[in-house]
Amino acid sequence: MKSDSVNHSAPRSPGPFGPGLLVTAAFIGPGTVTTASVAGASFGYALLWALLFSVIATAVLQEMSARLGLVTRQGLAQALRDTFSGRWYGTVAVILVVAAVGFGNAAYEAGNITGAALGLQGLSGVDGWIWSLLVGGASGALLFSGRYKMIEGVLVVLVLLMSTVFLLTFIMVRPSLAEFFGGMLRPTLPEGSLLTAIALIGTTVVPYNLFLHSSAVQEKWPASEGLDRSLRAARVDTGVSIGLGGLITLAIMSTAAAAFFGSNMEITAANIAVQLEPLLGSASRYFFAIGLFAAGLSSAVAAPLAAAYAVSGALGWQADLASWRFRSIWLAVLLCGTFFAVIGTKPLTAILFAQAANGFLLPICAIFLLLMVNRKAAMGGHCNGLASNLLGAVVVAVTLGIGGLKLYQVLF
Repeated sequence: MKSDSVNHSAPRSPGPFGPGLLVTAAFIGPGTVTTASVAGASFGYALLWALLFSVIATAVLQEMSARLGLVTRQGLAQALRDTFSGRWYGTVAVILVVAAVGFGNAAYEAGNITGAALGLQGLSGVDGWIWSLLVGGASGALLFSGRYKMIEGVLVVLVLLMSTVFLLTFIMVRPSLAEFFGGMLRPTLPEGSLLTAIALIGTTVVPYNLFLHSSAVQEKWPASEGLDRSLRAARVDTGVSIGLGGLITLAIMSTAAAAFFGSNMEITAANIAVQLEPLLGSASRYFFAIGLFAAGLSSAVAAPLAAAYAVSGALGWQADLASWRFRSIWLAVLLCGTFFAVIGTKPLTAILFAQAANGFLLPICAIFLLLMVNRKAAMGGHCNGLASNLLGAVVVAVTLGIGGLKLYQVLF
């Protein structure tokens, strides 16, 4: 079967790690930090069940995405285009991919840039809109230069360093085990928590990662390595990486719950770093700001790049960093995100909105992925089994239900 052209330019994961680490680094961005912090500060441990669901859903969907890429040697977008080519619903599929990933990433990008700017503002005191312009410009320069891979390792190290601090702080605050496991195993939606629950799902199960992962696995495990061996390695890589990401998010929620919940202190851009004081003391503000900037900049580059890969594949365009069509897609996403970050939207509100938008877009991408991995003509003996289909259907049903409930509340 013809290989997707994305293979030759998909980003490699740093060092010996697989593409699962790229997926984790992509969703451990400013959206995760702020959304998890707001969830813990506002509702304590009550929304841990939403995080648990998100981690399971991410592992299930990313495993399907990696398997699709390794078996068909195509990215998800290209597989969709080839499958539905010549049919009326093929056009609908292309439109939905462009809308869900292209426009969705534009909303997501505003949160990425805002988060990075928020970190720099915390260090310097300079107005955030100035930093938003500079972050947008720096992201554009990196994409134009094609040198993102050179700094990717440094950014991932910074994000993982921040994550280590959250995990150590989590151990120090010693959360109540009864409240902790109660929130994880007993689903509840406290008043006013629905949007935050959707945002938690949206910040973890990122739609564009499905497109990015299916292409990146082909770079890490070429066809010459053998399919069975590659599939086993990809499953381990995905499970370990997504599990680590979930643990980091859990630590962020728990430290915020310990610092803010029940204290009548409203979480804001100015005091969000308080949750790290048990470990870092007065240095918490500076460390938090550096980590938020690193997370925001890496995501601000990855989001438009992933959108360009997905939209190019859906439209049948060449996925080449030097192609003007490819560049026009990521540039549109970047400009849109920069604009909304600069006009003065409240930082935490912008990031939460982007994550909630991802929660609404997720079912569309998940349905497409389920269709692809059940095509015997393309997947052969590696189609979904009953258990995978049931898990996938639950993910789609829950995300559709939560999104539908919020839409009902907005309209009625």
